[in-house]
Amino acid sequence: MVIHVIHALHEIEITQTVVVVGHAAEQVTQVVAMHAPKWSNISFAEQQVQRGTGDATIVGLNAIDKSVGTQTEVDDTSTIIVMPGDTPLLRTSTISNLVQEHQQSNNAATLLTAFVDEPTGYGRIVRAKDDCVTQIVEERDATPEIRAINEINTGIFAFRRDLLGPALRKISNKNSQSEYYLTDVVEVLASMGHHVGSRTAPANEVAGVNDRWQLALAERELRARINKQWLANGATMVDPRQTFIDVTVQIGKDVTLLPGTILQGTTVIGDNCEIGPNTRLIDTVVGSGSHVESTVARNSRIGKNAHVGPFANLEPGSSVADNAITSSFYDGQQ
Repeated sequence: MVIHVIHALHEIEITQTVVVVGHAAEQVTQVVAMHAPKWSNISFAEQQVQRGTGDATIVGLNAIDKSVGTQTEVDDTSTIIVMPGDTPLLRTSTISNLVQEHQQSNNAATLLTAFVDEPTGYGRIVRAKDDCVTQIVEERDATPEIRAINEINTGIFAFRRDLLGPALRKISNKNSQSEYYLTDVVEVLASMGHHVGSRTAPANEVAGVNDRWQLALAERELRARINKQWLANGATMVDPRQTFIDVTVQIGKDVTLLPGTILQGTTVIGDNCEIGPNTRLIDTVVGSGSHVESTVARNSRIGKNAHVGPFANLEPGSSVADNAITSSFYDGQQ
């Protein structure tokens, strides 16, 4: 999920990306460092005691401030983007539009908000008569009147760097959770006379993942996006609802994917291939012109114009030669 969030920054010019880690910090750091794109210039900062989103932002901002002097692109008016790591459906255009709105309007802060039918659990957006944002109130601390508001905080912000630090120093943990809320920065900035703006995003795009059900919903939406992209690029899917493709997979031209096809990891499919039905390929390379049906392959290589399956099982390290025909159980070298 964190990698998907990082990729949402792709359309804007990023000087540095700081991932604030806490629970299972070492594990998260290893995985994200391995898969983060080079353009993100990734680094990590540890929030040793989880004291809220405001404290986490201070930890991340301190890491950025330490880099000032070695990176001339970071200055007082630079834009700091704060994002949660559990919103994998964010589109690059959404973040690009947020930053554009923030910089063109010369805002102290710009919030990404969403309108939902059922806002329970979310912080509510409170506005002044001129429509400027004045406050974000967490559900636990909201009055019945504020709870009736259906515009919610997504947890995604753009801040002017020189104003964010001083505002963070003014927030307190006098709330129901005894935590430092980043959302309190909005009220601090507004009370100081700074302009706080907003940009609205589709609710399903900014939904966070907090349990297995929400994870399944996010995965379904992401699969639909990936399939739509490959269909637009010329792939044929007999039934997209029964075709599962990881975002890291590469597919050539004029490829046909039959129902029950699952392509995972770093799998690469060459041109003019037919994959499926009921085939699962993991970290496997398939040469152009090959047919792979009712097969499971892990970390394997299939040559050009080969026919693999039905009921083949390629174990890690297996190799199928060009023009080869294999069926039934297969786990050796050819």
